[in-house]
Amino acid sequence: MSKAEITLEQLETLLREALEDIKAEDVVCLDVRGRTPMTDLIVVATGRSTRHVASVADSVADDLREHGIRPLGVEGQPGSEWILLDLGDAVLHVMTPEARDFYRLERLWSVEEHGEAAQGGRD
Repeated sequence: MSKAEITLEQLETLLREALEDIKAEDVVCLDVRGRTPMTDLIVVATGRSTRHVASVADSVADDLREHGIRPLGVEGQPGSEWILLDLGDAVLHVMTPEARDFYRLERLWSVEEHGEAAQGGRD
């Protein structure tokens, strides 16, 4: 299956399977279609250490390449607490537990789902 043939749901399945294979933890997939023009799916996963974060990102990229999907970009380096894979239709964030707890990306993107208004600090 090539990138041209893959649906967002299939990409999500490939990501989930690749993350499970490398033992990433606490995988969350957020459908952000209609909320941002930058991507349709945000996937957040935890690696147990900076070394595991790098291994997860590398392994997922390798698995996706086998399906003809190449990352458009990678941010972060081995030893980083956070590595991002830009896949176009999806963005994968792999983070240490400490970075994930600090940045709380799921909360940023799920505010509308919980019925709260994003006020941006206005009173």
